[in-house]
Amino acid sequence: MRLKKGPPDFVLFLTVLALTAIGLVMVFSASAVTAGVWYNDPYHFFKRQLLWACVGIIAMIVVMKLNYLRIKEFALPLFIIAMICLVLVVTPLGIDVKGSSRWLGVGILRVSPSELAKIGVVMFLAKTLDVKLDNITSLKNGVAPYILLIALVCGLIMLQPDLGTSFAIAATVFFMLMVAGARWSHLGMIAASGLGVVAALIAVAPYRMERFIAFLNPWKYARDEGFQTIQSLYALGSGGLFGMGLGRSRQKFFYLPEQYTDFIYSIIGEELGFIGTSLVIALFLLFAWRGFKIAINAPDTFGSLLAAGITIMIIFQAVINIGVASGALPVTGIPLPFISYGGSSLLFTMVGVGLLLNISRFSSYR
Repeated sequence: MRLKKGPPDFVLFLTVLALTAIGLVMVFSASAVTAGVWYNDPYHFFKRQLLWACVGIIAMIVVMKLNYLRIKEFALPLFIIAMICLVLVVTPLGIDVKGSSRWLGVGILRVSPSELAKIGVVMFLAKTLDVKLDNITSLKNGVAPYILLIALVCGLIMLQPDLGTSFAIAATVFFMLMVAGARWSHLGMIAASGLGVVAALIAVAPYRMERFIAFLNPWKYARDEGFQTIQSLYALGSGGLFGMGLGRSRQKFFYLPEQYTDFIYSIIGEELGFIGTSLVIALFLLFAWRGFKIAINAPDTFGSLLAAGITIMIIFQAVINIGVASGALPVTGIPLPFISYGGSSLLFTMVGVGLLLNISRFSSYR
């Protein structure tokens, strides 16, 4: 099959660049104090993020220009590599940080296998659903294998442990099955089972249970588990409509933990106010619109499912991160795509965008 190639989705491309630019500015603003104290260099985290942003943009452009018809061939090898890396990360080869083994690499060159797994799972799912689409309404031959897939991938990630990423991947698989046409009864069964597993994982881990209880009433646990949520709300509340001004955050002076990673949205709210946070949400909504439009107009089922899966994964992570920062969800370590500090997250998110832009070049809506 030969496909007619056109230009990539320019709106999506500009949206991603805008989010990345906001991320670079806010990583510097949120991390300068910490970097100055810890490394005697206020640009420490900014320089690393800038490097990863450049690498990510290059990767995005390269992936965008790949032969679309050959993308499907990489799905299985990439999935297998991701699974091997998820196994290796919980061996002595994994790098332990704050009690979690989530990285592989040497020195500053660290990669999170769970970020690779996100892309690998979406590509593998799109490929297999394309082949087995006629069986998707069947429980045994259609949905059941993907329940086992969720159990395998999320089980390996939970060994790190990382409940937030496991939940994000499981939710992405769930919504991809919905897009593919799975029965609502089967989806309901998967959702009920998944929520049951999440509840069990929270119950068996004291620190997760403490976080959940603190989420219900953070002010009661203001000195320990509720501290982060309260400081995040202080940051968002202090910003008002227009913010305190870029670089003028108070919470980044060692009041709000993870202020340049998981809680960078709170610093955006403090420094740029409701206007700044609304702009970020608007850009993610614009990203969702273009991503789903690409999925709807993709030239084949594989491209449609792949575009939908990547869009769902990125938007779902943004929703979780913003929900945590605003106190609407329990604290979990999910970065804000394109914006939070983190090389692996930024790189593989850019690779996902490259796939989206690749598919858009063959879409029919132009």
